[in-house]
Amino acid sequence: MWENIEKRVIACGEHIVKTGCTVRACAERFGTSKSTVHKDVTERLREVDPELWEQVKKVLSVNLRERHLRGGDATKRKYAGRRLEKNN
Repeated sequence: MWENIEKRVIACGEHIVKTGCTVRACAERFGTSKSTVHKDVTERLREVDPELWEQVKKVLSVNLRERHLRGGDATKRKYAGRRLEKNN
C-alpha cells in the first residue's frame, strides 16, 4: 500500500476514535468521499493497524445503532426551520 494512503487511513481511524464522528463527518474533515473513508477504516485499516481497527469498529457500530435517531433529529430541525420561515 502506498505510504500516503497508509497515512490517510491511520489519520481517519484516529480521528474517528478521538471524536466519535461518523464516516460522513470524517470524509468532510479530510476532503475525501465517504466511500473512500469507509473503505479505509473497514478494510485497509485492518491490514495497517489491527488494534486501531478494533477501536474504530466499536465507534462505527455505535454510530450505526444511533443512525435512525440522527435522521429523525435532522428531519425535525428541517421542518422546524420551515415553520419559522413561514411564520416570518
